[in-house]
Amino acid sequence: MGDDADEDLHRSSASTLGAALGVATSGLFRKAADFVYPPVCAGCGIRIGRHGALCPSCWNSVKFIERPFCDVLGIPFAFDHEAGLAGEGGRLVSAKAIAEPPRYDRLRAVAIHEGVARRLVHGLKYRDRTDLAVMMAMWMQRAGGEHLVECDGILPVPLHWTRFALRKFNQSAELARHLAKLSGRPLLPSTLKRVKRTSRQVGLTAKRRQDNVRAAFSIAHGHEADVFGKRLVLVDDVHTTGATVSSAAAVLKRAGAAEVTVLTFALAISAPI
Repeated sequence: MGDDADEDLHRSSASTLGAALGVATSGLFRKAADFVYPPVCAGCGIRIGRHGALCPSCWNSVKFIERPFCDVLGIPFAFDHEAGLAGEGGRLVSAKAIAEPPRYDRLRAVAIHEGVARRLVHGLKYRDRTDLAVMMAMWMQRAGGEHLVECDGILPVPLHWTRFALRKFNQSAELARHLAKLSGRPLLPSTLKRVKRTSRQVGLTAKRRQDNVRAAFSIAHGHEADVFGKRLVLVDDVHTTGATVSSAAAVLKRAGAAEVTVLTFALAISAPI
């Protein structure tokens, strides 16, 4: 065996040894970290086998949104497929979506906004649990389905700069950031901006919510090409009355967006449709 072959063999062995040491070292660090900060259920806090997961009890209590649901509003039907009205291409569309069509093309959500799902949203939004965003985004990726896979860009619902300065992070942007990584689609964090400092939506009536977010958004100067003719996914943490995402979607549509899919983690519904 020549000198070059010996050198190649030495480099290969060293590389393999280095990789093995790296895996072993990272494993030790993980074990040490788990000893100091043991993995707990993101819903109730009991000890579980790994980080970023739910215990069986919490998992079984989440009301995941599965078909049949309205293809426009994303709200699950109360009974069966006959509860919906057949639309184009065999879509199921609710009477509410026909009577009050939204500004966006469709909405998709992971779960009903109650119980564990509500606690996860509040943990991320109000208790700075940004570690929850990875797990929540993984579930949102599944809910987004082909609309996420085929989109041209992912946008978070933005905060006004004054609120961002106080909160230090935007929960919708955290979810959008992880969704972009998981899906491989472009993240457009600066395309949509909030130009009006609005009051908190919590506690407001549906009409007051609409008034509160009217003219609240605009397309950032120089980012028009991000929107025109594009299929976009607008990300938020929770959908309640829809006033915020409707206002944002209207701006995107006026700027020429071909499609706007709203993707949220939780969906608040007052009654089945």
